[in-house]
Amino acid sequence: MKLTNEKVVVCGAGGFIGGHLVKHLLAHGVGAVRAVDVKPLDEWHQTTAGVENLVLDLRDKDACYRATDGMQVVFQLAADMGGMGFIENNKAMCMLSVLISTHMLMAARDRGIERYFYSSSACVYNGDKQTKEDVTALKEADAYPALPEDGYGWEKLFTERMCRHFEEDFGLQCRVARFHNVYGPLGTYEGGREKAPAAICRKLIEAKLSGKHEIEIWGNGKQTRSFMYIDDCTRGVQEILESEIHEPINLGSSELVTIDQLVDIVEEIAGIKLKRSYNLNAPKGVNGRNSDNTKIMEYLGWEPSIRLKDGMALTYQWIESEMLKAAGK
Repeated sequence: MKLTNEKVVVCGAGGFIGGHLVKHLLAHGVGAVRAVDVKPLDEWHQTTAGVENLVLDLRDKDACYRATDGMQVVFQLAADMGGMGFIENNKAMCMLSVLISTHMLMAARDRGIERYFYSSSACVYNGDKQTKEDVTALKEADAYPALPEDGYGWEKLFTERMCRHFEEDFGLQCRVARFHNVYGPLGTYEGGREKAPAAICRKLIEAKLSGKHEIEIWGNGKQTRSFMYIDDCTRGVQEILESEIHEPINLGSSELVTIDQLVDIVEEIAGIKLKRSYNLNAPKGVNGRNSDNTKIMEYLGWEPSIRLKDGMALTYQWIESEMLKAAGK
């Protein structure tokens, strides 16, 4: 399937990835987009001209039927989530996102949706395989035996299974991508839901503006991660939706860095060096996580095109401009 003139609904379109995905789809041949989010329109990360924007709570079944009415393709990105600080402290809230996925799948089945994309997460992977900083990249099979991130990861893994069984039992064509740490401009950078790249940029800018050249890092700084720039993510999402990949697949960069190295990169962009302190009691997630991209390379020839250094520079510039605006500078 190639997306051409299909009518597409993006759920979670008021969020960071969803907002970028709407723009990407319109730029790549999609005929009509309906954008749906629970937040009031003025709280959406971005809105796009020529799009039908609906404010709906997709935990409610009737809202899911409204969202899918007249549509052919669903991109289901809606979830209550944030960075590690949020998901470690809001496990029940994260689990309640299962209502969105359950009702969206039912609506998609009943509306005769042609393709259904679900955004899963690297948090589904077995925690016992992520105890060392010097991590072996995670293959898709490493989600089982199941020991995902408590709360958020369990909900994602459960929904993956639902997608599988809706395909087996009802013929709903489902595609599932496991996102690995997506970052970029127009994302959350303060308030408790932000992820590491944006949080580090914000902390560096705060240090620069205040003249207090110190930074607190969550954990010991040796935790390893990979980070995928938003443009690579949206390109991968469309390619996976259009593909014949019927099992969950990794969508992430395999460029592994420590959190300390991520701080090094942002310091270089900002042109300052900071004194580091390490908060070992703060939420820090697993010790090591990286994406094994063997399968997506075999299936699609997909790999990230934007290096971490370059993506972080673009992200830093956007956050700095927002913070300077807010400070009246």
